[in-house]
Amino acid sequence: MASSSVTPVDLGVEPDLQPLYPTPAQIAHLLSPYVGLSPQQKGELVSHCLTRACQFGDMLILSHLLTDPNAHPFVDLAKREEDGLGLISTTIVGFGSESERDIEREECVRLLVSEGCDVNTADQDGWTSLHYASLLAPPTLVSFLLTHGASVFALTRRRLTALDIVTGYSTVPGREDVALILQEAMRGEGWKGGRMEEQRRLLERRVRRMDRRRDIQSEIEKVLGISPRWWREQLSDPNFDLDLEDEDEAPDDTIFTPPPDYNSMLVFSPISLPDIFQSLITDFNPSLRNAEPANGLYMLARFACINCDHNWLEDLILGACDAIEETFFNRADDPTTLIFWLYNTTVWLHLLRCDKAINETLEMLGSFTLIEEIINSDFVFIIRFAERRIDQLLDAALLDYTPLSKEFESVEFESEWSFLRSFAGGKKKAPTANGAASKNSAPGTPKIGSRPPSPNPPTSTSPTNQRGFASLRQTLARTRAPSNAQLQSIFSDPAATPPPPSPKDITSFISALHTLLTMSGINPAIIIQLWSQVMYWTACETFNRVLTRKKYICRSRAVQISMNLSVLEEWIGEMQLPRGIGSHFAPVKDLLTWLQSLSSITEFSNLIATIQTLRNLNPLQMRRAVRDYRYEVNEPRMTDECTQYLAQLQKDWERHRIKLGVEALRKEIGERDRDREEGLSVSPSLHDVPIDDGRQSPVSSQETSAAQRNIDALFDRSWEKSSWEPARAPDPLGELLDSRYMLPLLFPSDARMLGALPANRTTPDEDKRSSNRLSQESIASRASFGTRGAMAWRLKSKQLREVSATTLQWVDGSRAARRWTRPAEIEEEEEDWEQLPPYPTADAQSPDALRVETHFTPLTRKPSARSRGRGSSAIEEVPTPDEEDVEKPV
Repeated sequence: MASSSVTPVDLGVEPDLQPLYPTPAQIAHLLSPYVGLSPQQKGELVSHCLTRACQFGDMLILSHLLTDPNAHPFVDLAKREEDGLGLISTTIVGFGSESERDIEREECVRLLVSEGCDVNTADQDGWTSLHYASLLAPPTLVSFLLTHGASVFALTRRRLTALDIVTGYSTVPGREDVALILQEAMRGEGWKGGRMEEQRRLLERRVRRMDRRRDIQSEIEKVLGISPRWWREQLSDPNFDLDLEDEDEAPDDTIFTPPPDYNSMLVFSPISLPDIFQSLITDFNPSLRNAEPANGLYMLARFACINCDHNWLEDLILGACDAIEETFFNRADDPTTLIFWLYNTTVWLHLLRCDKAINETLEMLGSFTLIEEIINSDFVFIIRFAERRIDQLLDAALLDYTPLSKEFESVEFESEWSFLRSFAGGKKKAPTANGAASKNSAPGTPKIGSRPPSPNPPTSTSPTNQRGFASLRQTLARTRAPSNAQLQSIFSDPAATPPPPSPKDITSFISALHTLLTMSGINPAIIIQLWSQVMYWTACETFNRVLTRKKYICRSRAVQISMNLSVLEEWIGEMQLPRGIGSHFAPVKDLLTWLQSLSSITEFSNLIATIQTLRNLNPLQMRRAVRDYRYEVNEPRMTDECTQYLAQLQKDWERHRIKLGVEALRKEIGERDRDREEGLSVSPSLHDVPIDDGRQSPVSSQETSAAQRNIDALFDRSWEKSSWEPARAPDPLGELLDSRYMLPLLFPSDARMLGALPANRTTPDEDKRSSNRLSQESIASRASFGTRGAMAWRLKSKQLREVSATTLQWVDGSRAARRWTRPAEIEEEEEDWEQLPPYPTADAQSPDALRVETHFTPLTRKPSARSRGRGSSAIEEVPTPDEEDVEKPV
């Protein structure tokens, strides 16, 4: 019988290498040599237990694996899961699932790091342990990782740092402390802001700017009565900012002078010009910084100048100027219309003057002069609008307003009635809006130093006595009036009583208008000249009203008005306007200084020294102030010697004024004779030039050239705007100033500067620093602080010339606008072509092309109103060709 060998079967239970709930005792038993596990099995067991300990934050298992001599050789700290998570990231991901075990999880991370586990291990998406910790772990663990080698600049596959993940567009709620720790760690290594944070800060800055702009817009709408439709829709987008566009300092010449192709032209027919003007000018809805009319007229002019003849060009320029002038004439009380067309006409002039292909032709035809006259007319309309609003507030807010009413209530004048003062209702007087103005309502002004006679006792019932009793009763009633007013003021609602006008009401209006001009893109040189003219008018009106109204010719009122004028001077500095704008107040300040120091002049030498300092007053004005001066009680008087000297100065000035008037008359007669003789004979004659022309003409030409140099210097960034001086008005020969005089409006010599836009150079940080510094300075220093440095401006040549399809819609005319939305059927319109005057079609090289033709379309048959005023629009007679050539401005 054969024997056979049988392999013994191991009937023992296989050990569980992936226990669901491992314990240190179980792990130690399985790793003991008595169990007999192979090294691979031991490695699988340790790897499984290590992962379980990290996932559940089991500090007991993890510390046993890292300290047991049997398990330590099989521990792999670089182990990763299927998605690439390392041990530290696996531990951190569990934060928040079991909040009671978060402390143990944090200890597990600290133990892994202390044993040498890499804190910068990234998963498949590039997330490191710091990325997960920034979202899930407490700030203490984030700080621990940063101090133990975690890279704060580690990027994910989407190139995001841990800070980008926490902040994003807004900080994750509850992670503000973590974001602060990450920011400080990154700044410590030279970080100045990441891409996401920079975008977030930029968005927040734009949102704040939009909120501030909405507040400004609502304030402007309330003060100036502007419709909300004036603000364009894109201004409500936080990403749209007029001040953050890139500057175009040195654009290419092709931007100013495009190639002579139809990409930069708009083809038109003379017959369609009325429809074009109706759509592009008359019916155009004004909006903020919209240059479509200017660009449309510019491209129409390029086509007429390059492809047609001068007749087409003249019809276009004259017709457009007439339509623009008629538009803002009909809306003279609408500041948005006036500012809109001031902006567009300036841009139109800029586009035409910068284009070298048509510049020479337009200069020869006098088109630039015509457009400049339209700009000047619109400029005057805006000034008149500002003057009307200021005139409504000038008396109450600038002349009658008392900044220190309590100090001036007790001022008494010698010429006032005071014998019935005991009949008043109380010792305390009721405050009035104009301080001491209530005392000016005396029945009469007796001689200085006298008192009114007492009324006679009634002896009969004659009409004279009846009138005397009647006047006495009226006086008593007037005397008791303050007490009644005081009782009414006590029981009335103070909230229902509006506060009296103050200089702040004037500054709020001019601030709103200045902000609107700046936001509308008006040329900064034009803005400066506009406020120069407005301040000149305000100064003249203030001077004339103070000098002609006796209630203001006193020491106390001069002090009050000086304090009110300082508010306007401070406003000039706050708006960063040149200091020269405030120089128009020099005559007013000298007059107020004269009134304040008049009674203190008791010696002849003091009078001479005072007169020499008041260079903006003539003897007539000084004498008028002395004659009408109201002395206060116990106020010293000027000596007779000083009064006689002022009277002698007045007589000398009268003789000087007559001499100047005769010279001016001789000059005017000489100019008329010269013009008449030049019209009769081409050859010059000795009688053409007056005798005194050689003395006056060079002076005026020098002043004009100096004013022009000042305007050009404003665009020099190395030139201080505080050096700018306005054009001088003629010196007054009489007592009053000429408030109707218009200072000349000058344009920059460089045509590119016509397209300049105002810009605010100061940053919010600079504004904050300057405000902190100015809070410690005086009013005079605050008024002059904003006038330092160069004028802020920028060029937007490319953006200014951008044209969209909507421009073509406007040029097509109102009736053809529907063609841009749906196809329109061709309609045949009957036109009487034979009645239209023919346009010459001479070749450009023929002599006829250089000769000025007198054939005009019906549009130019209407007499031009450039030099005769708007009344000429009602003229029905058609001028002859010779008359048209003479009256056309060149």
